[in-house]
Amino acid sequence: MSGDKPKPAPSSRPACWARALADAFRRHPTLWPFTAMVVLLAWNVLFTPNFMNFEVHEGRLFGSVVSILQKGAPVMLLAIGMTLVIGLGGIDISVGSVMAMAGTVTALLIAGQGLPAPVAVLAGLGVALLAGAWNGALVTFVGLQPIIATLVLLMGGRGIAQALTGDQNVPFTSPAMEYLSTRPLLYLPIPIFIVLGAAVVVLLALHKTVLGLYIEAIGGNAKAARLAGLPVHGVRLLVYAFCGLCAGLAGVINTADIQRADVANCGLYLELDAILAVVIGGTSFAGGRPYLVGAIFGAIIMRMLTTMLLMHNVPTEKTLIVKAVVAIAVCLIQTPAFAGFMGRLRLGRARQA
Repeated sequence: MSGDKPKPAPSSRPACWARALADAFRRHPTLWPFTAMVVLLAWNVLFTPNFMNFEVHEGRLFGSVVSILQKGAPVMLLAIGMTLVIGLGGIDISVGSVMAMAGTVTALLIAGQGLPAPVAVLAGLGVALLAGAWNGALVTFVGLQPIIATLVLLMGGRGIAQALTGDQNVPFTSPAMEYLSTRPLLYLPIPIFIVLGAAVVVLLALHKTVLGLYIEAIGGNAKAARLAGLPVHGVRLLVYAFCGLCAGLAGVINTADIQRADVANCGLYLELDAILAVVIGGTSFAGGRPYLVGAIFGAIIMRMLTTMLLMHNVPTEKTLIVKAVVAIAVCLIQTPAFAGFMGRLRLGRARQA
């Protein structure tokens, strides 16, 4: 009948909110690792005993959260350098061995030669910088595939460190190195501020200079970038050298923490954690835009998982399995296939309504 009022259409507000949220996650990939980190933090607050307990002792703040940031500092440093390399469409699987080399050189110069700690640290960082430049030269000028070029140093770097030490640990005593590892600054361990400083410098370089544009262009299409006149070789060499420098800094922090050069274990498998952190953070293996903040979130997730599982007395071998499952889950939900699945699911619900 003409007098009947038409029935109002079912509210589409929930669908609009869901669509807007999906668009936000698609435009800002860093939201995925941030959300995963917040969910994991909330889980620990609710179900991990004493996770949020803090105490101050001798002017330093202690607690699980502080430990996550301190122990995760080497992986975060590796992730900072790895983000730029993967953004270029490359990869560096040698960073763990570069850590061992830098830590070994630093410890040998302090213990064997009696050099001051700052000089020894600079020497260790110099070795790491040269190692990164070596990788960059093999990729840029020799034309090796990045995984092959860095595989050479993955095997040879730790071998060099073992040869230098006779495959023995090198203990040392250095108040300056102890300060680097255990002494507080504003109640927090110094490695946290080192990571923060490195992240700020790289973020400024990416967003306030042409470096970010160059990396995105070269990672997207290196041939087109070269034809456009971009310094492809120079950027690659710089980025690989910087990745080596980050690995060296992580190696020095690790060596200062245990007050010895542990060649067999320094940086062992940490290259895998760094690569996972970068991928979780949203940077594509195909190259393109680097998401540095997302990579740092990814590194925190990896360390938080380890801490959580250890606090729940989960054996180490099972810890590795759980970390792998969580990492692959976070990576899968960022894929186009998952986005397409969610789109089809929303379309099906809309049709049913």
